[in-house]
Amino acid sequence: MADPEAPLEPADVSLPAADEFAGLSDAQLQALVAMVDAAERRIREEMAPFQRRLHRLTRDGAAVQTEVRRRERDPGRRLLVIFDVFDGWFRSPDFEGCSFINVLLEYPDADHPLHRAAAGYLERIRGFLRELADDAGIADPAGFARQWHILMKGSIVAAGEGDRDAARRAQAIGRVLLADARTSHGPRHIAEGPGPIAA
Repeated sequence: MADPEAPLEPADVSLPAADEFAGLSDAQLQALVAMVDAAERRIREEMAPFQRRLHRLTRDGAAVQTEVRRRERDPGRRLLVIFDVFDGWFRSPDFEGCSFINVLLEYPDADHPLHRAAAGYLERIRGFLRELADDAGIADPAGFARQWHILMKGSIVAAGEGDRDAARRAQAIGRVLLADARTSHGPRHIAEGPGPIAA
């Protein structure tokens, strides 16, 4: 799994075996080296702005997790509080969606370094969700985390489409998801009662 904190490096370039260069002239070898150098520079230039966004959004993601923990002590409610935080984000004038989702769509090749970096960041988010699900007593925290993450990412896309109430709608669906986890999987404890956002 890619480490979002690690510097991004261009993908490895596969070169022919040494004996395959034997028949190339000096000019052909120089042209090949120039092609490889140009490709590496292009990849690094492409990754540089994303690297800066990656560090900024990783920091912001940590701030969101801290805010969720600050607002609510109960782990079940913390899952719902995520959408309280999203609600404020979606309504802010500088909301531009999730760069990592955009990168995954723009670079669908799973081996591309930008794709790997974005996927690594999103996996860290799922780790946070798994922790909350486990603390909430859900029997399959990994599976539940993936479900909850789909809900989160869907709300971000909907907000980018212009639905500023997307977090509230997603939270309403989340209540059903939590209730289903309690009924179907027998969790040890999930908070009862109304959640943070009024219907």
